[in-house]
Amino acid sequence: MATPVGWSQGGSGSVCLAFDQLRDVIESQEELIHQLRNVMVLQDENFVSKEEFQAVEKKLVEEKAAHAKTKVLLAKEEEKLQFALGEVEVLSKQLEQEKLAFEKALSSVKSRALQESSKKDQLITKCNEIESHIIKQEDILNGKENEIKELQQVINQQKQIFRNHMSDYRIQKQQENYMAQVLDQKHKKASGTRQARSHQRPREK
Repeated sequence: MATPVGWSQGGSGSVCLAFDQLRDVIESQEELIHQLRNVMVLQDENFVSKEEFQAVEKKLVEEKAAHAKTKVLLAKEEEKLQFALGEVEVLSKQLEQEKLAFEKALSSVKSRALQESSKKDQLITKCNEIESHIIKQEDILNGKENEIKELQQVINQQKQIFRNHMSDYRIQKQQENYMAQVLDQKHKKASGTRQARSHQRPREK
């Protein structure tokens, strides 16, 4: 912001100091004028010389001129002070608005952070639940796999036993067939021998 003409860079503090100093000067000048007037009244009452009167009158005029000049300076300083106070008020309002906006933004960020944190906690909890469920399912599957392996071993054993039985049965069957064939051949041979003998007996008669 541009600095007004006659405005001190020191801020409103230096303006207030100058304002107080000018006010003191004015009060001192007014007191002096009052004293001079009293002197003139006394001089009117008590006869004074023309030279003394003119000197006092000249001094009074000079003090009045200085007083008027001081009032002008005071008015300028008051104007500067009001301008500075106006700027301070505007800046204060801007600062308050920025502060409220910052607090609102900060509150919104905190709220979102809490929501995100809550969502994160929920996701972590859900993931833990899913992981625990998966572990349980894996344990169940491992148990089932072990049961299947055991059943497979039993089935393989049963198959082996069945194959052994089938092999024994085939061997036994082959043996039975062989024995039946042997017996059948023997029976046929014995039967042929008997028939031959029965044919020979009538010829002998």
